Amino acid sequence: MQCQKVLEEYLNSERVDYTIQHHPVAYTAQQLAEYERVSGKMVAKSVIVYADNKICMLVLPASARVDFDKVRHELQATDVRLATEDDLRTLFPNCEVGSMPPFGNLYHLPVFVDSSLKRQENIVFPIGTHTETMKLRFADFERLVRPTICSFAQVPVRVR
Repeated sequence: MQCQKVLEEYLNSERVDYTIQHHPVAYTAQQLAEYERVSGKMVAKSVIVYADNKICMLVLPASARVDFDKVRHELQATDVRLATEDDLRTLFPNCEVGSMPPFGNLYHLPVFVDSSLKRQENIVFPIGTHTETMKLRFADFERLVRPTICSFAQVPVRVR
């Protein structure tokens, strides 16, 4: 079953309101933000890592990068590395590579969300393709996924 359909059935069963948008192909979360005409702070991107050989989903704003030192500290891990594209194909067989939604719970993965996303009333994220996104309230996402909220995002410094 396609990722979008699984996610829609899950949200409908939980009576969660959401909207789905179609946009041109976007391979990065920042492109997605541009196409959706929203701040990169509102777009939730998922990054899959191995923390001491345990697979985890990190969710952070499109406008930020993962600070691996902070991840090691927050996850109390010695070694943290990115999952490969082959790993992503295996872990998310119903998603195009790099377009997995932040619902790691549907894939039996622990989810860690950067605290900066909690400031957003709504979040936008890909739903298995590079051309569709979903928007829903962060509070609904948090209630369903029950992520660990911590701080691991590195926000780019703006130079004037």
